[in-house]
Amino acid sequence: MVHPMNRACLVFAICALMSAADVSAQTPPPLDDFVALTSKDEKLAAAAAERLAPVWKNSYASMVLDLARFFRPAPSPGQPEIADGLPSGGDDPEGGSASRTAGQPFSPTIRTPESIIRDRLMRFLARQTGNNFGSDLKRWRKWSWSLPSDPHPQYAEFKARLYANVDPRMAAFFEGSTPPRIRLDEIDWGGVGVNGIPPLDHPKVAAAAQAGFMGDKNVVFGIVVNGEARAYPKRILAWHELALDTVGGVRLAVVYCTLCGTVIPYETVVDGRSFTLGTSGLLYRSNKLMFDAETRSLWSTIGGRPVVGPLAASSLVLKYRPVVTTTWKEWRAAHPATTVLSLDTGHQRDYGEGVAYRSYFSHDDLMFEVPDHDRRLNRKAEVVTFLAGTEPGRVPVALDVAFLKKNPLHHFSAAGTSFLALTTEGGANRIYRIEADRRFARTSATEVFDEQGQPWAIDEDRLRGPSGETAPRAPARRTFWFAWFSQFPTTVLIK
Repeated sequence: MVHPMNRACLVFAICALMSAADVSAQTPPPLDDFVALTSKDEKLAAAAAERLAPVWKNSYASMVLDLARFFRPAPSPGQPEIADGLPSGGDDPEGGSASRTAGQPFSPTIRTPESIIRDRLMRFLARQTGNNFGSDLKRWRKWSWSLPSDPHPQYAEFKARLYANVDPRMAAFFEGSTPPRIRLDEIDWGGVGVNGIPPLDHPKVAAAAQAGFMGDKNVVFGIVVNGEARAYPKRILAWHELALDTVGGVRLAVVYCTLCGTVIPYETVVDGRSFTLGTSGLLYRSNKLMFDAETRSLWSTIGGRPVVGPLAASSLVLKYRPVVTTTWKEWRAAHPATTVLSLDTGHQRDYGEGVAYRSYFSHDDLMFEVPDHDRRLNRKAEVVTFLAGTEPGRVPVALDVAFLKKNPLHHFSAAGTSFLALTTEGGANRIYRIEADRRFARTSATEVFDEQGQPWAIDEDRLRGPSGETAPRAPARRTFWFAWFSQFPTTVLIK
C-alpha cells in the first residue's frame, strides 16, 4: 500500500513527466538534426533520427523531401541521365526511380554515396509517416501538400540555408518575418542559380525589313504599346525567359515562363515604385518565381504579385499588357513597322526554331509536379487566360485554344462583362470587352462586322467602330492549362 504522501509525490512526478513530454513534443526540433540526416557518418545520422522521432510531425516531411531532392537515387547501368542539369536521376525530373519498360532486361542498381543517403532519408520518412512511396518524390510531395500547412517555425531559415548551397544569393529570398502568401514547401529549385538563365537587358532589335534571320513560320510574341510594335521570337526568348525592355516609352519586363507556357509583358513601375526584375532560379507549382533587386522579394510570374519576402504583405500587383502569340509572317503583315529582337544578344545559344525546350514541349509530362490537375484538358493544352472584373472580385477565365480555332468569333460573358474572342487564320487570339447587347457576325483579317454589317477595325488595343465606338482589348495571354489551373483553381473554363 502506498503512503498518501508518497502517492501525492508519485502523482506529482508523473504529471511533471507528462508535462515535460508535452513541452518536448511541442518544442520544434533544431534544424541541424534534419541536416544531420544527410551526414556521411551513419552514427551521426542515426542519432539525429532518434532525436527527431519522438517530436515528429508529418508537416516536417517537407524538410526531409527538400533534402532528398539534392541526392540522386541509385541509377541502373545504362540508365539515361535527365537533361537540363537538374539534380535527379533516370527519366524522372523529380528524381524518382525510372520505371523498367516491358521487355527491358533487369539491371542491378549501382550504389553510390548519394543514393545511400537518399535511401536513408526515404526509409526515415516511411518509418515516421507509415507511407511506402519508396524513392518517388512526386508521390511523397503530393502526399505532403495534401496535409494542412503547419510548417516548422524555422522553415524559411531552413530553405535559406539549403538553397544558399546552390547560390548564396538565394538565402536573401527567405529572410525577414513577413508571412508568405504561398506554402514554402511548394517552392522548388529549378536547376539554376540566380539569373542563371540570363535575362536580356534592353536587347538589340532589328527592323522587319532587316530581319532576314526570321522565317515566316517562326513563332513570335507580339505587343504594341503606345503605337510601337515589337516582336519577341520564341526561339530567342525561350533561352532567356525575361527581357527588360522599353516599348512605347513604357518600361517592361517581358517574362516567359517556359515551363508554364506563358509570356506576360509586365509594366515594372507600380504605385510609383520601380522594380528591376530577375530570375530567382526557384519555382512554385512549376511557375517561374521572379525577384526584384530592390527588396529581394519573390514574385509569381502568373499572378504578377510578390508572394515571399518583404513585399508579400503588400497589395502590389504588376499591370500587364496584352500579348499575342502568332507567326512572324502574320505579325509582320499586320505591323509592317514592327521591330523584332536581334540574334545579337551577347550570348552564345542555338537560336534555331524549336531548339530550346524541344523535349518538354513535345509531350504532356511535367518536369516539376503540381498538387492537382483538372482533367478537362490535357496538362499542356494551351488556353487563352485573363482575369475578368475588378479587385477584389476578379474572375479567372481560360478559353481552350483548340475550341477558339473552331470558333474564330466567339461571344462569352464573365464577371458580369461581355467579351468577344477573335482568332485569326494563323491562330492568333485576341479578346475584347464589348457592350452586352453588341453582337458580331463575321470577321476578316483586319475587320470584324457586327450584325448590322458595319465594319469595326481590329487594332491591338481596341476595336474601332464606324461611328467612333470602341471596344477595349482585355490583357489576355496563352498559358498551359495545368499552370493556370494550379494558380487559379476556380477558373471558368470555356471549351
